[in-house]
Amino acid sequence: MSVELGHFALVLALALALVQSVVPFAGARLGSLSLMRVGEPVAITGFALVAAAFAALTLAYVQSDFSVLNVWENSHSAKPLLFKVTGTWGNHEGSMLLWVLILALFGAMVAAFGRNLPPTLRANVLAVQGLIASAFLLFILLTSNPFIRLQPAPMEGRDLNPILQDVGLAVHPPLLYLGYVGFSISFSFAVAALIDGRVDAAWARWVRPWTLAAWAFLTGGIAMGSYWAYYELGWGGFWFWDPVENASFMPWLSGTALLHSAIVMEKRSALKIWTVLLAILTFSLSLLGTFLVRSGVLTSVHAFASDPTRGVFILAILVFFIGGALALFAIRAAALAPGGLFHPISREGALVLNNLLLTTAAATVLVGTLYPLVIEAFSGDKISVGEPFFNLTFVPLFLPLLVAVPFGPMLAWKRGDLLAAAQRLQIAFVAAVIAGLLAFFMIDREAGFAAVGIALALWLLLGALTDLAMKSGVGKVTPAAAWRRFTGLPMSIFGTFLAHAGLGMTVLGVVCVTALETERILIMEPGQSTDISGYTLRFDGLSPFTGPNYTEDQAAFTIFSGGVVVDEIISSKRLYTARGMPTTEAGIKTMGFSQLYVSIGDEAAGGGLVVRIWWKPLVTLIWLGALVMMAGGTVSLFDRRLRVGAPTRRRPARSGERTA
Repeated sequence: MSVELGHFALVLALALALVQSVVPFAGARLGSLSLMRVGEPVAITGFALVAAAFAALTLAYVQSDFSVLNVWENSHSAKPLLFKVTGTWGNHEGSMLLWVLILALFGAMVAAFGRNLPPTLRANVLAVQGLIASAFLLFILLTSNPFIRLQPAPMEGRDLNPILQDVGLAVHPPLLYLGYVGFSISFSFAVAALIDGRVDAAWARWVRPWTLAAWAFLTGGIAMGSYWAYYELGWGGFWFWDPVENASFMPWLSGTALLHSAIVMEKRSALKIWTVLLAILTFSLSLLGTFLVRSGVLTSVHAFASDPTRGVFILAILVFFIGGALALFAIRAAALAPGGLFHPISREGALVLNNLLLTTAAATVLVGTLYPLVIEAFSGDKISVGEPFFNLTFVPLFLPLLVAVPFGPMLAWKRGDLLAAAQRLQIAFVAAVIAGLLAFFMIDREAGFAAVGIALALWLLLGALTDLAMKSGVGKVTPAAAWRRFTGLPMSIFGTFLAHAGLGMTVLGVVCVTALETERILIMEPGQSTDISGYTLRFDGLSPFTGPNYTEDQAAFTIFSGGVVVDEIISSKRLYTARGMPTTEAGIKTMGFSQLYVSIGDEAAGGGLVVRIWWKPLVTLIWLGALVMMAGGTVSLFDRRLRVGAPTRRRPARSGERTA
């Protein structure tokens, strides 16, 4: 019965989404405050209905209700409870329901917490959100209904894809969707502003917290997805330039540009047209990612669907929203008031350079991702664009960005002094150069890339620290006064520090593991040992193990350092009995920020076991840096200046008029 109620709740949610997309918009056009206010309770009620539908599907998974087609295809009674719950969104239909749930959540949050917005703007934002929700609810009900019944009901399910039966699935998709869908608010604000014809500093301040929240969630989602692929697929890599990975990376790049552009618009009333365009493009890239994952045009471990009908439907949604928003932008952009002027050497100029490099980098990733699909569509030839292309196009664009990042906060608004900024950063520069030289001469003279990369990473970290020290007055005032200044700094200053420092940590991890990792592939027999990066690894043998819904052969290894036992690693080959699908479970031992990674293959013909071993120096900094960036975005959200209206210019006092 709960399944039917869930289906009915979705139908009601669609009806309310249609009301939300029409009535507030009509009220804004007619100037009717009562009609505009309809959007708020409708958005909150619509979210409650979608949440009820999602709860009904989750309950069906928890109860192993195999009379539901979606549950039968993606669950099993022997599956652990956690994976029954996460299996709700471990498939196309359930993940789309999660997508719409988060979309409805953001709409409800605007309705609940957007009371300081002008009524017309709030009504238009909710109307655009309602229109997006209507499209995707219609998509679910017509092509991806998760509540279809089976008659008669099977006794047992087919089980979830084994590689998705992991705790990472509990974290990665929700975070990723909170980022993807969160940018819909920025999109709705942009379209609403274009409809109103009003884009100003107040608009930038209203849109920035939503963009910041979406960016922070997307950062965490990408990092979690990278780590999941790293340890679950047993391949030892953290990024493959997979098209679906790229689909999440592109909105992250453009979203980062949008954040910085919104700062310029808020502070200096500049880059108005560019900021609105970025808000449209960022969500457009999120929609493009949804299309790539669910249209069947890609084959990937990340892809959910392969039904062309669904792909055509999503493509229609993509064309309608992207085409409609860009058409509205083309009509309205010329009427928008130009922004403030600034000197190229200024903080605004640094942020413009940041925007140019980020958007160009996103464009190169877009070309590399879509080019094989275009070639296949027109010629039928299958080609692949992989790591060499992205290394030759993306990296040269990203390197100057990394060099420029510490300069931005050091420059003044409107007109800055580049020499003065360089002088403030000279200690960070000297320390970074020394670190690079030490890496070159003491670690590996053949790894020049590693030396440059380590220097850049230290440049980012120390540059962020220098900015924090300068704003605290370190070296200019007494330590007590510096501490008072430090504790009184706005939260956004700490957020910027964490974001830039986290980027430096990630760069350091990527450089070290890419240039300095050690790999061994060999056949080992029980009792045999091998050395790698100062450690000795002894293969102790295989032993069988039975899990709740799988069997596996576990390979035990003992780690020695200087003849002393350090720890042990268990790596295994697992077989999920319901699907008959094997997986490799890598054994990973974290030592400081580095990891020893062991993956086993098949037994060799002459005896022994194929073993692949990596020593990955500082690899955990890749994901720890992303978490620090995510924390930076979260900290910035607590800045009280994001919760009040943008400052307005005071009108000049008239002659004879008293001023306070």
